[in-house]
Amino acid sequence: MNDKKVKFAVVGLKSIGNAYVLATNKLPNAEVTAICENNEEIAKKRAAEYGMDKYYTDFYEMIKDGGFDCVILGTPDQIHMEHSVAALEAGYHVLCEKPLALTMEECEKIVEATKKSDKKFMTGQVCRKAPAFIKAKELVDNGEIGELTFIESEYAHDYSYMNKAHWRLDPVKLRHGVIGGGCHAIDLLRWIAGNPEKVMALANKKANPDWPVDENTIAIMQFPNNVIGKIFCGTAVKREYTMRTCLYGTKGTIICDNTSPDLTLFRHAVTDNGQNIYPDVKIPVEINNHNLSAEVAEMADAILNDKEIECTALEGSKTVAVANACVMSAAQGGAPVEPPYLK
Repeated sequence: MNDKKVKFAVVGLKSIGNAYVLATNKLPNAEVTAICENNEEIAKKRAAEYGMDKYYTDFYEMIKDGGFDCVILGTPDQIHMEHSVAALEAGYHVLCEKPLALTMEECEKIVEATKKSDKKFMTGQVCRKAPAFIKAKELVDNGEIGELTFIESEYAHDYSYMNKAHWRLDPVKLRHGVIGGGCHAIDLLRWIAGNPEKVMALANKKANPDWPVDENTIAIMQFPNNVIGKIFCGTAVKREYTMRTCLYGTKGTIICDNTSPDLTLFRHAVTDNGQNIYPDVKIPVEINNHNLSAEVAEMADAILNDKEIECTALEGSKTVAVANACVMSAAQGGAPVEPPYLK
């Protein structure tokens, strides 16, 4: 058994990066040895919290100094490409928080950089690590609900609290909610049913009229094997965060959420007198909707034991392709768009 530890550097400590540090330091085969945050006040505070003597405010100074194996990027979506490529070229493994990038041109640059590198790259699509969704996929793969017929998932959030200086409101490098947040629902359905072949979407903006992009997007998708699906992304939804997901099959249905303590499995049955019934089973699941430790554990294991990464840069780019197709279709009033997948 390999008892070595992978040394991680975490970039961006305001929110998700801070969570990555805490998640990483829980693991027996991983540790954070470098941190970087461009806001020095926050960087200094985090270093004290983590018991670290040193911190960086300059990403490029950090990767030049080194002393670690893998860079975790918890930075704004708009700079994922720049930091990913630089880290790969400097000889580091990379775990990049979702989405991989905001445009297909940026995704292509990252994918090409991974092809030129011998380092591991993971796109952090964390729904693949949520216990409820793992169990749902297992049930589907085992044929518990027969063949899939219709699938749907939603990303319902409220960004209204964000001030106008927040990076999500950049008026130049637009961060569409369906790309930056809706990628959760898209990637989840892709993971379960495969890559959509075409997308038809509509979008609007009402609750946050000053927001630079649409706040609601609904998209109908054609998946392989004649499965149809739907995603909803809302960034001004007046309710608690949810990713309610329904998976309909020829023999049953699964209803689940990454914020609920159980999922519901319905199975079709017929009584002795020929009546259709749909008994349901509640399956307990752990609530862990941002299971970052599982992501880092997979990354550390891949580095230590030379294993393949499930959600690579190319895999992450496919989710961005579908999200961009949603944006393009909505801009055309719902016209069908084929996602521009990279090869």
